[in-house]
Amino acid sequence: MSNETILVTGATGKTGRRVVRQLRDKGVTVRAVSPSSEARFDWTDRTTWAPAVRDVTSMHLVAPDLGSPQAAGNIAAFAHEAAAAGVRRAVLISFPPTDTQGLDQVSTAEHALAEAGLDATVLRLRWFFQNFSEDFLRDPVLSGDVRLPAGDGKEAFVDAEDIAAVAVAALTETGHASQVYELSGPRLMSFAEAVADIADATGRDVRYTPLAPEEYAAEQRAQGVPEEWVHLTVDLYAHIRTGALGSVTGDVEKVLGRPPRDFADYARTAAAQGAWNT
Repeated sequence: MSNETILVTGATGKTGRRVVRQLRDKGVTVRAVSPSSEARFDWTDRTTWAPAVRDVTSMHLVAPDLGSPQAAGNIAAFAHEAAAAGVRRAVLISFPPTDTQGLDQVSTAEHALAEAGLDATVLRLRWFFQNFSEDFLRDPVLSGDVRLPAGDGKEAFVDAEDIAAVAVAALTETGHASQVYELSGPRLMSFAEAVADIADATGRDVRYTPLAPEEYAAEQRAQGVPEEWVHLTVDLYAHIRTGALGSVTGDVEKVLGRPPRDFADYARTAAAQGAWNT
C-alpha cells in the first residue's frame, strides 16, 4: 500500500478526518480533499474532479444529500471519471433509506460505483456517537436539556472511530468488494438512555425532554434555524421515533474482528478529554 495514493473526500468531516488519520497511521499516502482544502474538491464543480483522482488507486467517498437525484448523478459521473483515470477501488458512505424515493436514489448512487467498473464497498451508517460531542447535540447537552422529537424511539448509535476503521479495512484489505456493511453500535438506545450515560460520565445534570414534532419545529424556527434544516431534522427524528432505523447488526465485528464500541465507553472517554467542558 505504500506506493498507492488513496483519495478521501469530506476529509474534514467526522468520519473523513478519522479515515485520513487511520490511513496515515498505517503509512498510506492520502490525498485529503474537501471544498475548503488547498486541493479543492467540490461535488458541484466538475473541474475539481480530475485533479482529485489523478494517480489515485482507491477512494473514500462522502457525498451530501445522497438521497437526492443530483447526488446520485454526480456520484455516477465521478465514478466513471475515476475509473477512467485508473482508480480501482471505492468505499461509499451511505445510509439506510427510510422511504421509497430515498431508497431509489440511494440505490442508484450505491450501484453507480460497480457499474463504473470499480471494486465497491458501501457503508450504511447509523447515528454517530460524536453528534453529542462534536456536532449539533453538543450545545443541548451543555444546556442541560436535550429537547428532541424522538419520543422513546431507539437507535443503534455507532462510533465514528469504528466507521473509519471499517472504511480503512475496506480500502486496504481484500475481501470487501461488492459488500454492503450496515454499521451499528452494540445496542439499541433511546435518547434518554444516551443522555443518561453522558450525565453519568460528566457528573452534569443533563436530561432528555421529548417534544412533539411541531413544538420542536417552533423552537428551532425561534432560534433562527433555516426552514430546510428544520424539515430535515423533524423527518430524521421521526424515523427514530417510529423505530424505522432501530436495528443492531454484526457488521463492525465481522470486518474488524472485535465488537463495536459501546456508547457508555465513548461518553467516559469524551468527558475525560473535555468534550463537554465550557
